Amino acid sequence: MFITEILNALQFSMTLFLLSVGLTIVFGLMKIVNLAHGTLYMLGAYIGLSIWTFSDSFWLAFVFAPIATAILGALLYKVLFKFIQRVDPMRQVLLTFGLIYIGLDSVRLIWGSMSHSITTPELFSNPINIFGETYPTYRLFVILVGITVLLILYFVLEKTKMGAMVRASVDDHETSQMLGINTEKILFYTFSLGCGLAGLAGVTVAPIVGVEAGMDMEVLVLTLIVVVVGGPGSLKGALIGSLLIGFVDTFGKVFFPELALITIYAAMALILIFKPGGMYSRL
Repeated sequence: MFITEILNALQFSMTLFLLSVGLTIVFGLMKIVNLAHGTLYMLGAYIGLSIWTFSDSFWLAFVFAPIATAILGALLYKVLFKFIQRVDPMRQVLLTFGLIYIGLDSVRLIWGSMSHSITTPELFSNPINIFGETYPTYRLFVILVGITVLLILYFVLEKTKMGAMVRASVDDHETSQMLGINTEKILFYTFSLGCGLAGLAGVTVAPIVGVEAGMDMEVLVLTLIVVVVGGPGSLKGALIGSLLIGFVDTFGKVFFPELALITIYAAMALILIFKPGGMYSRL
């Protein structure tokens, strides 16, 4: 049982990482708390559901759902987010909060209010034995997806010219502009990528948690906690914050089910007492 819970915690942590990494980097660049980020997660699951329904192929859904949410994110940036950088934080919160309800009503209009499910791919239909404990193979695949995305992002952000420009823009937006970095293009691509990763998280965990209207709110709060705990603008912070919250949430539900939420907020409060800006904030 202990091995199973560790793997469950790791799987949930990787899901939180996919959600939080785009949100934290966008916040570092644009100083916008995008409350509608979870909506892209929900739309990724629903778009994946539609592709799976019509094609009977999970892999087509896995590939094209994130692309669809990235394109939607690009449109949202051009139409809305590009301009709300200039308004005060309270209006930003209200505008992005309004997008949550627009997304929720759109989902109910297109797909209805009933819950749906996506069948686990046949490749992962048989469980695997790990140290004498049986564990679903598909959950290991989710962990692998998260680790793969982490390694790719680390390489891009730490080893490429584009990554250096992103890090410079997070550290000092104005100075980066004066040095000739096209921060507008960086904002556009980073925001779109973050939305694509949210969609990837949605379609990836859909066979585990199901697909239903309102599923975004279940993860939004935890994603925001990850950003706050890890520190805005930091890839390392998103990873460590996701692991911390994922393990605290999973084992809190196992050992203290009636206090599960309290354990998360207690961990966050304890960290913020000693690190008010988050563990690895770049701001």
